Amino acid sequence: MAKTFKIIPGSITAPSGFLGAAVFCDIKRLGTGKGSNKGKKRDLALIVSEVPATVAGMFTTNQICAAPVKVCAERVRGGEAQAIVVNSGNANACTGKQGMKDAYEMTAILGRELHMPEQHIMVGSTGRIGVTMPMENLKRGILDAAWQLNSTVKNADAVAEAIMTSDTRPKQIAIELQVGGKRVRVGGICKGAGMIQPGMSATGKRPAAAPQGLHATMLCFITTDVAIEAKALQACLQEAVAVSFNRITVDGDMSTNDTVLVLANGLAENAVLKKGSKDLAVFQEALSHVCLELAKKIVRDGEGVTRFVTIRVNGARNFADADAAVRAVGNSSLVKTSWFGGDPNWGRIIDALGYSPAKIVEEKVDIAYAAPGSKKLVYSLKRGQPASTPFKTLCQIAAEKEFELHINLNLGKGSAVLYAADLTEEYVDFNKGDVTDPSSMGG
Repeated sequence: MAKTFKIIPGSITAPSGFLGAAVFCDIKRLGTGKGSNKGKKRDLALIVSEVPATVAGMFTTNQICAAPVKVCAERVRGGEAQAIVVNSGNANACTGKQGMKDAYEMTAILGRELHMPEQHIMVGSTGRIGVTMPMENLKRGILDAAWQLNSTVKNADAVAEAIMTSDTRPKQIAIELQVGGKRVRVGGICKGAGMIQPGMSATGKRPAAAPQGLHATMLCFITTDVAIEAKALQACLQEAVAVSFNRITVDGDMSTNDTVLVLANGLAENAVLKKGSKDLAVFQEALSHVCLELAKKIVRDGEGVTRFVTIRVNGARNFADADAAVRAVGNSSLVKTSWFGGDPNWGRIIDALGYSPAKIVEEKVDIAYAAPGSKKLVYSLKRGQPASTPFKTLCQIAAEKEFELHINLNLGKGSAVLYAADLTEEYVDFNKGDVTDPSSMGG
């Protein structure tokens, strides 16, 4: 299907009837380790619909699951929401009963201030694990932000900044399209740079995520003014996440807090989309585009990342094998460090394939490089043996900031894609901690 939408400014405030605001309320506390070195960066944000909205969500399948994820997974089942309160600097994970109490209290504070049911308010958190929430700071921040709610691009930018942790830049997008003869907008923001290999399902349970493969924390919040039934929105989000956030990796680590939430308030006044609607495919394409663009932004801004690599595995026996193979390569420390050096080291690649759970026949494996989007493949390995391509030619491709790695197992029709990154000294330095400075340690 040809893309029939255009990029517009505003991200989460671009769709009709959505407001945003963000403030600094010192959640992590200045001077307490990495992240707080950004000074008075906004660390609490609100996203609010002027009217009740349909809601859908996808959540981490990590068995250690943060309090805000549990709250959202429970409330999404109701199909209706109106606001999201989200903070950076503290993940509210591994905080026990107090953490659950605090997550609920965050929504209650906003509900009282905006005169809406707290059950219609979602909550998200990202940051340090194992530290209880500074609720006095959060209460002050929520009340301050509520007074600043508006639909300006400036406020949308502030919300995108507020959810950042180790990110170096905000990540946001908004598009406009026609659905059923009505102008519809979709906007989104996300954050993430480390602890990135999301594996999300609608419930947070692993069996539901298995067909899509495995999924610091990634958070994504999407707004749209399309009119759509809750079941249809959830189905669209599951498909969009399966081809975007569940297809990225920076370091192979799945967070306790990964969350994607969508609010659809219907103010575009199109005929309500439901399963079987002829315009549902148009919205699906738009939502998938927004999710994929945001997901790629996460990889490109990964901690210490200098290379963005699209890995495509074809010819596997089935999808499960293709997924296992592509993740083995994309998460191999040896492969990733060779990318950092611009080294097209096929030996490390075929080694990773070999120890993956996928069926591999050495004499059938092809490995090739290509420029992004190019159909011209430059082979380093053909049928398990070195190709005749000059090493210098391979190095020229692998030295680019972005390139594609094509692997054909020649065993079947299974295929999978993964958007991955290199592994650098900067990543290690950022994450190694400093035992001489306790304030830099911990979750």
